[in-house]
Amino acid sequence: MSSINQTTIEGFWLKGVSDVPELKVVIFIMILLIYLISLAGNLTILLLVCFDPHLHTPMYFFLSNLSIINISSSTTALHKIFVIFATENHMVSTWACMTQLYIFCSLISNELSILASMSIDRYIAICRPLHYHAVMSWKLCGLLGSCSWGFGFMEVLPSVVLISRFTCYISKEIDHYLCDILPLREITCSDTSVLDLYILLLGNMNIFVSLSLTITSYIFIIACILRIRSSAGRRKAFYTCSSHIMVVVIFYSSIVLQYTVTLSGGNMGSNKIFSLFNTAIVPMMNPLIYTLKNKDVKSALKQKFKLCGKKW
Repeated sequence: MSSINQTTIEGFWLKGVSDVPELKVVIFIMILLIYLISLAGNLTILLLVCFDPHLHTPMYFFLSNLSIINISSSTTALHKIFVIFATENHMVSTWACMTQLYIFCSLISNELSILASMSIDRYIAICRPLHYHAVMSWKLCGLLGSCSWGFGFMEVLPSVVLISRFTCYISKEIDHYLCDILPLREITCSDTSVLDLYILLLGNMNIFVSLSLTITSYIFIIACILRIRSSAGRRKAFYTCSSHIMVVVIFYSSIVLQYTVTLSGGNMGSNKIFSLFNTAIVPMMNPLIYTLKNKDVKSALKQKFKLCGKKW
């Protein structure tokens, strides 16, 4: 694409995942299958939590929020891949690009907060079991959930406004499959110092606070588990939070790799790989982890299959 340097821009040209013709069909099929598995898994979690009374607990309230985020983030991030393959239309309007950027980044921020809320829930369940139902009331769950969603959408807004005010670009071509902060920052020739400062202070603060809450919660959880005398009791206590630990480790690892590798001198190719992992693989893995590792979810799933079998 030709280089430009102008005060207004009508749209961008998304390069996509790969520009190698031989790989396009294979990549499309793989991403589509992963997306469909992710969609089916997260919808299953949502339906189980909604219709099974045994899952009407704070833990599964936050899990259902996580499933909504997974469905929304993967759909927001991956839909243009499907559009490009079906129509060969790589163009995206400036308005659509900023909308995708805002929704996608907000959902990432929401997921950070929801995972932190889930770690607090696990801390109270293991370390304060007698007070669990009194402390983790539906009022508190609703407050944590609404604050997580509200903060996520408010925190990202200033950075999107700053990006939307960029007036100079060296190219229309975005070397990515979605509009994200780093790819857009790569092609602008406008001053990014205010944006960089905002991301450094508030963006990193959200990650730091959420991660600190999660780590602190698990320090207390581990200390509490170690004080349990019976090995069976320790295994049971650890089992209740093992799914959440796995999800947290996978999510934070993918986020850190996606953004730190690029900022430390990596190219957009590596960013796209880690971004695909974050937007396609992680949302698929979360319901699989909770289904395979959680007795309550497995039990609810078996009951639903039995009911369906009896009806047929």
